[in-house]
Amino acid sequence: MTTIEELYSLPDDGNKYELIRGQLFVTPAPTDGHETIGARLHRLLDPYVAANGLGLIYRPRSVIRVGDDTEVEPDLMVRQPQDDPDASWVGAPIPILVVEIASDSTRRRDRMHKRSIYAEASRVHVSFRASKASRGIAIIPVERPLCQDDRDSSLRSE
Repeated sequence: MTTIEELYSLPDDGNKYELIRGQLFVTPAPTDGHETIGARLHRLLDPYVAANGLGLIYRPRSVIRVGDDTEVEPDLMVRQPQDDPDASWVGAPIPILVVEIASDSTRRRDRMHKRSIYAEASRVHVSFRASKASRGIAIIPVERPLCQDDRDSSLRSE
């Protein structure tokens, strides 16, 4: 079992390190396609988030901490900023939106592990598919269990 302290002692080597219920997960740097989806989504959401006073859009390296054994980095989240810019992630406001850009290498972890974390820490979780075989958007309310229909009812992009 890995601790938050051990997580923070890992090297800054370009990999993404996440701790889920004490289990360490390591993910290599994202692909250009993955980051392009994130950049486009950020550009689309930013005017709406700002105009409606929803907070700020946070990208990777911003984390969601749940308890003493879980810290994950969503691809994008919308939440209010903290009053103290030097505050720890422990007291960060609850996100109103969490987005994972699904890729072949992280799809299982995102669906099996991170989804339950987001259910505890946010109101809505959105998954963007970024694989070669399937591109699309699935908006998944976190209260509803994930099922086969989520894959079948995705909005397909051209």
